[in-house]
Amino acid sequence: MLNKKGKNFVAIMVVIALLALFLRVISEKIIKITSSQNESSAQATLKLISVALENYARDNRGVYPSDISILVQAKPAFLDKDYIKQSPIKGYNYSCPRLNESGYNCYARPKRCNLTGKVTYSVTTGSLLVSEECDRKE
Repeated sequence: MLNKKGKNFVAIMVVIALLALFLRVISEKIIKITSSQNESSAQATLKLISVALENYARDNRGVYPSDISILVQAKPAFLDKDYIKQSPIKGYNYSCPRLNESGYNCYARPKRCNLTGKVTYSVTTGSLLVSEECDRKE
């Protein structure tokens, strides 16, 4: 038989356990919502970069820029900012490992797979956008 102090201790432990469970469920929901928002933003940003690259090439006789900064510095500008240099943005890192006069490959990868995003996006010359679960890449 538990005395009054023992019953109070058990009651406090039950409350703490319930709070811990509640916090875990809430934090998982917040991570899922944030991750989903980051993924939408990354996909839109990568499309924006691709459209800017395609528009630049259209205006320059099919020649793509050698660097994203050219798109920002052009008059008028094709992009509002250099997404590559300002990475990470909303949990995603951006890169264009192949960017030359004949075409491009650009990526948006989560800074932390399954935390800031679950999907890696890539776009290639002609605005072909492909997505893949990030845990397959790491």
